[in-house]
Amino acid sequence: MALRGLLWLALLFVLAALLATVGHFNAGQVLIVYPPYRIDVSLNFFVVAIVVLFLVLYAMTRIVRNVWTMPQRVAAYRTRSRERKAHAALREAIGNLFAGRFSRAEKAAREALAHESNKGAANLIAASAAHRLREYMRRDEWLAAIDGSDWQDARLMASADMRADGRDAEGALAALTEMQSQGARRLHAQQIALRAQQQLKNWGEVLKLVKTLEKREAIHSAAALRLRQQAAEHLLRDRRHDADALRALWYSLAAAERHSPRLADLAAELLIGLNRHDEARKIVEEALQHNWDARLLRRYPDTAAGDVLPLIQKAEAWHKSRPQDPDLLFALGRLCLKQQLWGKAQSFLESALRLSTDNEALAIRTHRALAQLFEELGDASRASEHYRASALATNVV
Repeated sequence: MALRGLLWLALLFVLAALLATVGHFNAGQVLIVYPPYRIDVSLNFFVVAIVVLFLVLYAMTRIVRNVWTMPQRVAAYRTRSRERKAHAALREAIGNLFAGRFSRAEKAAREALAHESNKGAANLIAASAAHRLREYMRRDEWLAAIDGSDWQDARLMASADMRADGRDAEGALAALTEMQSQGARRLHAQQIALRAQQQLKNWGEVLKLVKTLEKREAIHSAAALRLRQQAAEHLLRDRRHDADALRALWYSLAAAERHSPRLADLAAELLIGLNRHDEARKIVEEALQHNWDARLLRRYPDTAAGDVLPLIQKAEAWHKSRPQDPDLLFALGRLCLKQQLWGKAQSFLESALRLSTDNEALAIRTHRALAQLFEELGDASRASEHYRASALATNVV
């Protein structure tokens, strides 16, 4: 700024010197005659007078114009001031909302409504703040105040999200249904729908949504696995009185669900309760091929309905590749017990007991199975020893 001032001052000096030099060599005269008046001035003075007159007239014109337009300029200034304050309030509302100061956010959003262009955003922020404060009636009032057509998708999405968060699953799904078909396919809309369907226990829809979100990589694989298993488990339990429906549902599940030890064990248990032992055995054997699991081995003897020998042969084939598996030995012992092969049952159960030193639950079950074996053999003393051992093995805290 100082350098610019110096340049302007030097320019003025040059201009003044130039005018003085030119004026010195100008001997012209200007004669103005208006009877009975006569004005005779130098040309230099006349030029200067014209310039001064122009500047005075220009200044007076500007002054009159400014005075005339002052009310409009004051009104425009006030409008700009209100607009700046409204925008500042909107920014403050956003900051307070994300900072967790919800009361301040709602108050600032109310102030931001002073400008019409802030109406949609301010109402959404105020609704979010009221929702966080658990003021659901006030939240709905803020949402209802959003009437702009370009804000309707945002209003419906926010309403669905907040209602799902507030355990109003039906309201959340209604808001999603109100959206256009394209909007309902949005990723966030499907995530909200998943939460709502979980709350309503619509497990069939939960399973569909989880698969869709998993394809779009919008859900963590661990969470997807848990939700798929949870949904499948509830769907299986809902069909526990209908063997055909249960079987149809089981084979409609993906391979990952059918190979899950937890789901396979549940399906087998339900089919056993409906006297479908062969189907239960196939489910357990298929799951064991992909996931070797202790609970499936415990369930395997229960799938025997009549002839137990095929199951014993199958288990003995497994035993060749897993000779030190205590759960498999326990399953073999129970199968032999069912087939009244007392010697083999005792051998397998005692081997399982020897290998179950670190497995309290298996040790208790094995002692009880041995006690039942000796009861069948009429050896009451040894049976009571194992009953006592099973009781002592229970770790009561």
